[in-house]
Amino acid sequence: MTSETPVDLTAFVKTYDVRGLVGSQLTPEVVEAFGAAFADEIGSGADEIVVGHDMRDSSPGFAEAFSRGATARGANVTLLGLCSTDETYFASGSRNAPAAMFTASHNPATYNGIKFSRAGAQGISLDTGLSSIRDRAAGFLADGITAGGERGTVTPFDALPSYAAYLRQLVDLSAIRPIKIVVDAGNGMGGLTVPAVLGTAAGLPELPIEIIPLYFELDGTFPNHEANPLEPANLVDLQKAVVEHGADLGLAFDGDADRCFVVDEKGDAVTPSAVAAIVAVREIARVRAAAPDESISVIHNLITSRAVPEAIEQAGATPVRTRVGHSLIKDEMKATGAIFGGEHSAHYYFRDFWGADNGMLAALHVLAEFGAGPDPLSVLTDRYTPYSASGEINSTVVDVPAAYARIVDAYTGKGDFDELDGLTVSGSYDDGEFWWFNVRPSNTEPLLRLNAEAATPSGMARVRDAVLALIRQ
Repeated sequence: MTSETPVDLTAFVKTYDVRGLVGSQLTPEVVEAFGAAFADEIGSGADEIVVGHDMRDSSPGFAEAFSRGATARGANVTLLGLCSTDETYFASGSRNAPAAMFTASHNPATYNGIKFSRAGAQGISLDTGLSSIRDRAAGFLADGITAGGERGTVTPFDALPSYAAYLRQLVDLSAIRPIKIVVDAGNGMGGLTVPAVLGTAAGLPELPIEIIPLYFELDGTFPNHEANPLEPANLVDLQKAVVEHGADLGLAFDGDADRCFVVDEKGDAVTPSAVAAIVAVREIARVRAAAPDESISVIHNLITSRAVPEAIEQAGATPVRTRVGHSLIKDEMKATGAIFGGEHSAHYYFRDFWGADNGMLAALHVLAEFGAGPDPLSVLTDRYTPYSASGEINSTVVDVPAAYARIVDAYTGKGDFDELDGLTVSGSYDDGEFWWFNVRPSNTEPLLRLNAEAATPSGMARVRDAVLALIRQ
């Protein structure tokens, strides 16, 4: 069957995944074409493709349509059903099979999308195969999907028990002090994975953790708040509940549960940079204990806090600074052999998880570190938050190149320039206090993204406000 109205796939095939509006952009026909295209791109023949989906209303039907396209081209599909994105990475890694996950992550209910992986949970971006998948899909939409030999099979598989057991194996929480936590699943896939990993739903032994659940009901309409904890408004319910229940900390997951955000006992948000530093130090110590002579590297993207590379160096490892980007960091994990990678956006990557990101695994590390000591979480995380950061500030700009040029002119001679990803300028005030900022243009919108940091809140505000004035002039 061919499409009567041409669909512009370039409008919703993004740099790292497919993300579009259900009905007008993503339809069963389009998704079926992506299934056929993915099978051809990976050269699967009769090999396995893992397919999972989140709780959005459109996701089960899309997973079925994708499977039809893939099996038509001869691929055998292992259908995970409802799962988190990092569950598909687990299945892709442990089964050494390519995977497709249907989710739009934190986007509103009107969206859906596809995250692709090669075998071993390796990322796929526009530069590493996604553009070819897009173009193949466009061809199938125009000309129809023809049989690629013998039709493949579809086999259901529940990955949750083995996924939960594997994470428990990586981080042992059995001996921590008793703790009480509030978890906000945002009506997303954390409502399925948290009871399995931190509770007994997958048949694992009970942990010394009392869980107070918020919005664990799987509901792709997100009736309580968007499942995007990066937005402060979406953390308010969790922050309030932590204080009301006298909990030790709170965890918030995004819609597909691959990112995790942390709130301390006071209800204050813990920066992803602090989480990255905590996990990095733990992973370095673990690897160092097992292999004292191993050369250890840890990845951090260029807009994490300066405290992250400092913590990595102090722990005896080498920090590797990278550009921002999901598939890019996966590629860097593989290329460098890094044991861990942390991003400002609360994506955390682990060598022991095939270089893929796993918010749940990062949460286990935080719980283990907190549960092994006597201090409140705020005291623990303060050690890794010595500086003041602005967070990411987006500005809509009519003429992005002109705004960029104003910043270059204003700071030429005042700091060191670095163009690894956008423009990073670093310098110091007359009193010796350091400062830095990064400005990155959006790939898809007329936006400039600003991140700034300095040793003190006043120093940060000074550089933040100065650069914002130039951007918005």
